[in-house]
Amino acid sequence: MDFLTILGLAAATLTTISFLPQMFKTWQTKSAKDVSLLTLITFTTGVFLWLIYGIYLQSLPIILANGVTFIFNLIILWLKIIYR
Repeated sequence: MDFLTILGLAAATLTTISFLPQMFKTWQTKSAKDVSLLTLITFTTGVFLWLIYGIYLQSLPIILANGVTFIFNLIILWLKIIYR
């Protein structure tokens, strides 16, 4: 693996795990009142588009980061909907 791929994977890891605290807090408190639905939908859509872009480029860091982030944000979105 070259340096740029390692750099991309490191960045992908950090930005992806940054959503874990929000996901766990929403799950534990069973409250998502402080999470903006519009922001969440907009961000999740953007992440999905990044995932498609990464697949098109065959870029592992982009695919992994956005694939996992997409799943995390779908979970947060689902929690937002069920804990209304």
